[in-house]
Amino acid sequence: MRRALPATLGLTAVVVLLAGLIGLWIGWLWAFDDIPEAPDSLEELWETRREASYTVLGADGTVLGVRGPRYGRPVELEELPAHVPQAFIAIEDQNFFEHDGVDRRAMVRALVANMRAGGIVQGGSTLTMQLVKNLILRPDQTIQRKLQEMRLAMEIEDFLTKEQILELYLNRVYLGEGAFGVQAASERYFNKAAAELTLSEAAILAALPKAPSRLAPTDNLAAAQARAEDVLQAMMDAGYIDPIEYLAAMNAPAQLAEDATEAFNPALYGHVFDVAVARAQQLVEPDEAPILMIRTTIRPELQRAADAAVNAVLSESGDARQAGEAALIALDLNGAILAMVGGRDYEDSQYNRAVQAERQPGSAFKPIVFAAGFEEGLDPATAFEDAPVDFEGWEPENYGGGYRGRITIADALKRSINTVAAQVGAEVGVQALADMARRLGITTELNPVPALALGAGEVRLIDLTAVYAVFANEGRVTQPQLLTEIRSARDEVLWRAEPLRPGRQVIEAENARAMSTMLESVILDGTGQRAQLPNRRAAGKTGTSQNSRDAWFVGYTGHMAAGVWVGNDDDTPMRDVTGGSLPADIWRRFMVEAHEGLDPAPLSSPAPRRRTAREETLAAFYSSLSARFDSMLEPDAGEED
Repeated sequence: MRRALPATLGLTAVVVLLAGLIGLWIGWLWAFDDIPEAPDSLEELWETRREASYTVLGADGTVLGVRGPRYGRPVELEELPAHVPQAFIAIEDQNFFEHDGVDRRAMVRALVANMRAGGIVQGGSTLTMQLVKNLILRPDQTIQRKLQEMRLAMEIEDFLTKEQILELYLNRVYLGEGAFGVQAASERYFNKAAAELTLSEAAILAALPKAPSRLAPTDNLAAAQARAEDVLQAMMDAGYIDPIEYLAAMNAPAQLAEDATEAFNPALYGHVFDVAVARAQQLVEPDEAPILMIRTTIRPELQRAADAAVNAVLSESGDARQAGEAALIALDLNGAILAMVGGRDYEDSQYNRAVQAERQPGSAFKPIVFAAGFEEGLDPATAFEDAPVDFEGWEPENYGGGYRGRITIADALKRSINTVAAQVGAEVGVQALADMARRLGITTELNPVPALALGAGEVRLIDLTAVYAVFANEGRVTQPQLLTEIRSARDEVLWRAEPLRPGRQVIEAENARAMSTMLESVILDGTGQRAQLPNRRAAGKTGTSQNSRDAWFVGYTGHMAAGVWVGNDDDTPMRDVTGGSLPADIWRRFMVEAHEGLDPAPLSSPAPRRRTAREETLAAFYSSLSARFDSMLEPDAGEED
C-alpha cells in the first residue's frame, strides 16, 4: 500500500503536467487565432494606420492648423540629440537593446508588482510591443491580445534592426493633443523642431506615452513635469546623464512655448486653413497622399495684426454703425498672401468674405475707370465738368450732393466725384471698363452697363486688392498666391510653387505711376485721410456702395497692398459707414503694425504736390477757358470732322 502511494502521486503529476501542456498548447492556438499578419517591410510599417491629415504651416514653418491627426516630418535618429531616444528608453524599456521584442524579466517584475498592489501599477511592454499595439493590433485589453502582441513583436525584431524600430517608434508614438511622433509633439508644445529639444523638453515628451491625454502639457503641465522628473531619474539610473545634468534639468523644467495654444486657434487661422486645404486638394490627388504638409505664405504676426484690427474696430463701432462683418487681405507686391481675415469670428461663420463674397466696390472701382481713360489719351490733368449728367435716363449724383464745376481727373479721384467717373466711363465705353478690370485682376463677371463706372458690378476683396498691387508694381499684374509647397508624410515634395514675382505688363508703367500719385493724394488730403500712416508714403482709395451696404478701403505702400471690406452678410445698409470711416480705420491699424521695424520703401511714383488756394483758382479758370475754346472748334452736328 505504501509502495502504491508514490506511484499514484507520480501518475497524478504526469497527468497534471500533460493537462497543463495541453492547456498551454490549446491556449497558444487560441491566442493566435485570427492574429493579424505582421507587415513584412519597414515601408509598410511606416504607412500603416495613418489617417487622412492636413497640416497647414505659415511662411516661417509655424503650424497654423491641423485637420485630423498631426504627423510631423519624419526624423532620423541621427538628427536627434542623444537625450531624446535615451529618455524614452530609460522610462519605457531600459533593456531595449538586449531583448528580442519581449522583456521576460520586466514582465515577471510587473506581474509581481501588480499582484502585490492588487491592481495595475506596472506594465511589461517593450517599445516593440507598444509599436505592435499602435500599428497592428486592436486596443483590446485581453490576455489574447497581449500574447499576440508578444508574438508579433518578436517577428518584427526578426527583420528590423533595433535602430529602425526605435526610429519608427519615435515617429509614430502618440504624445497627446493629436500629435503622433516627437517632431509633431515638439512643434505642438515647444514650437520647435525635435532636433532642438533640450533635456527637460525631451523628458516631458518621454513622460507622455503612459497617459498622453491626462498628461498633455497643454492641459496639465504640472502633472507632465512631475512625470518628467521620473524620466530624468530613470535616465540618471541608466547612466545616460550624470548627476550634474540631472540637477540642471530638475531646476529648469520645460515650459510650453508662448504660442503653443494660439498656433491651434481656429478663430485666427480657420479661414486660411480652409482655403489652403481646398487648394491643396486641387493640386494633389487625395489618394496620392492622404497626409499633407501644406506650407503657405501667411506670416503669423501679420495674421494676428489683421485679426486684431478687424475685431478692435468692429467691437468699438460696429454695433453703433450697424456694421456686422469685415474682411481683410494683405498681399506683398509679388502676390504672396500675407494675411487673410475672412470674417470677425470663424467659429461663428466659416464663410470667407475675403475670397468668396462678391460685393459692389463703389468708388474703389474708379481707378480702373480712370486707367481705361488713360489708355484713351486722358491724363490726371484732363478736366471735366462736375455737373448734373444724364446717360439715357441714368443720372448719377455725387455722394452728399453738390457739384464743383470744372475739375481735373486727379481732383475727381481725390474727392471721389461720381459725375466725372461716369463721364469717363461713357467716353471710353463700358465694355472697355469691363476689359480693363479683367486685365488688372478682377475675376468675377461684370455686366457692361453705364453704372459699372461707379462700381455697380460685384467683385471679390482678394481681386480688388490685387488690382491695386498692379499700380504699385508699375503696371505689372500680380496673381495672389497662398501655397508655396506641399509635402507628404514622408517629407516628399509633391508640389512646389514657382518663385513669386510680378507678372506681365498689363498697363503702361507711366499710367500706373500717374495712378499711384493720384491715389496718394486720396490719403493725403482726400476721402482717405483717416488711412494716413506715420512717416510713410501710402496710396489708396475709399469705396461705398449705395445706401452704405458695402464700404471699402484698398491701398498699398512700397512693401505691401491691403484691402478691407465692411458690411453685413444679409446686405442690409449700415449707418453712415463710408470707405473713409471704419474700413480706413481697420486698414490703418493693420498697416501701422505690419510696418513696424520695416525700413521705408518709397513708392515708385512721384509724390503729389499740394496746390495752393491761388493755384486751385487759376487751374479752374484756365480749365474753363480751355473748355470754351474746345467747344468753339467742335464741328456742328452732322458735319464731317
